[in-house]
Amino acid sequence: QVQLVESGGGVVQAGGSLRLSCTASGRSFNGYAMGWVRQPPGKEREPVAAVSWSGSNIYYADSVKGRFTISRDIAKNTVDLQMNSLKPEDTAIYYCARRNRPTVGGPHTHEYDYWGQGTQVTVSS
Repeated sequence: QVQLVESGGGVVQAGGSLRLSCTASGRSFNGYAMGWVRQPPGKEREPVAAVSWSGSNIYYADSVKGRFTISRDIAKNTVDLQMNSLKPEDTAIYYCARRNRPTVGGPHTHEYDYWGQGTQVTVSS
């Protein structure tokens, strides 16, 4: 069993920044890629960023490229998402999730097998 706990969500004005953190416990997430998946109100979940097990490969959705940065610390079992230049359309519940493989992929939520409880990010205009 893997437990993922997110923190760092909140309310911010457009143009502002937030940093989300995720801590994994239980069965190790060693050997697996990790990602952040968001669900805007009334919409389906969409992966926005992922980092491979080695850390050498990273995926970003086109909508967040240049604004979001994902990072992981294997020793601490953490994965963070730095979000800059936030827009109202970034408003969503953000989930930390483990991919079921060591590599990053595209916008495929079925490739994630363990999920955190989610943290709300609200960007006001």
